Amino acid sequence: MTDLTWHLRVLVALSLLLTGGRFAQALTFDDLLAEADLKYRQPNGFGIVETRVNEVLSYEQAVRRQDNALEIRYSIRPLLRMTIQYEDPHNAAPDPNHLFPRLFQSVVDNLSQGGYAPATEYPIEQAKDYFNADWAAAAVLDVSPKFSQEFSQALVVALHKNKSADAYMVFLFDDYEKVKVAIKSNLNSLKFR
Repeated sequence: MTDLTWHLRVLVALSLLLTGGRFAQALTFDDLLAEADLKYRQPNGFGIVETRVNEVLSYEQAVRRQDNALEIRYSIRPLLRMTIQYEDPHNAAPDPNHLFPRLFQSVVDNLSQGGYAPATEYPIEQAKDYFNADWAAAAVLDVSPKFSQEFSQALVVALHKNKSADAYMVFLFDDYEKVKVAIKSNLNSLKFR
């Protein structure tokens, strides 16, 4: 990866993800769902919990299972709100519809503090079927304590729909065996319309 590519990735990821808090201040979770053309189904047996400001990934909604074994955090980024600071006189700024794989990798790197985080992209047909998305990916990782001091592991699911939005669901847990059924049944609690 060239220095320019790395800097572009970092600038875009930081301006998009870390400043996400300003979206939450200006808009409600429901406002962002509508703007991003997403629909949300609150998982059964989960209650809404307070969102917390952190330096890793801002999010607008969080729900936790009644037994406290699983929390899901939702982060929505409408593409029209993306600001790309790009200063290369020889090239045009990148199209937000083409940045999703790099943004996903940046999110995963930040959440895992650069640790091992196996990731995979969904086949296009599965992304459409599960999430009505043009692209989707998932990664499993040991989560940074800067993002969660209560949970040690995470499954990150990223969704992208062209000309609409990027969205992230972060499933937080300590023991996968205790929560795998709940994760599977709530994987599409956020999907595009």
